[in-house]
Amino acid sequence: MGEIHWTEIVFGVATFVVLTTYHIYWIYRVRRTPFQTYRGVTKHLRRAWVESVITERRDMLSVQTLRNWIMASSFLASTAMIIGLGLLSFLFRPDHISEVPFDPTVIFSRMKTLFMVKLLLLMVHFFFAFFSFTLSIRYLNQINFMLNVPLDCDPMLSPEFIANTLDTGMVHYTLGMRAYYLSVVATLWLFGPVWMFLGSLVMVWVLYTQDHCCALEYSTAKCDIEVG
Repeated sequence: MGEIHWTEIVFGVATFVVLTTYHIYWIYRVRRTPFQTYRGVTKHLRRAWVESVITERRDMLSVQTLRNWIMASSFLASTAMIIGLGLLSFLFRPDHISEVPFDPTVIFSRMKTLFMVKLLLLMVHFFFAFFSFTLSIRYLNQINFMLNVPLDCDPMLSPEFIANTLDTGMVHYTLGMRAYYLSVVATLWLFGPVWMFLGSLVMVWVLYTQDHCCALEYSTAKCDIEVG
């Protein structure tokens, strides 16, 4: 029986605070200044794409674009499920099954059990990614039908409604990718809490670069066009 080292608690809490704080900040920026975030820019461009496809009847373009998205989601969902099931089979090996913390009161009783908790958390990341990508596929499949229904058949299928449905699918796609990204931090936890904390700092820098820097160029160019 061994007790948890203080670094597991301190760096574990610090990692949670760092990642949670960044994502709260990111959500705030998406809602308040969407064109300064990559999520807001792509949402705007997807709406323009839907209107273009509907008004110009570019059916072949829509089929090819949605097919590429569905193929990417399918590949990522399959990969997440394979990794998740691999971790599950490792956890449920006869020599490990007694260490799996089914009872919450003994989760932190032994360091070996804590290692199993780390693997369990990593498995949850990949299962969450699987469900996110499959939900993305579900919405993208619905878009295939919506784009090919004439507006005079059902007035509810407006470009705005279709764009909102498409955006919902892409939200699930984004959540799946976040689960993949954060699984890197969870994997580093297997090597120690300090590695996990350092990995969270690097991950926040990478996410900030991808979520904001590229969008700032678009936002600046958009403002220049409007002023000009």
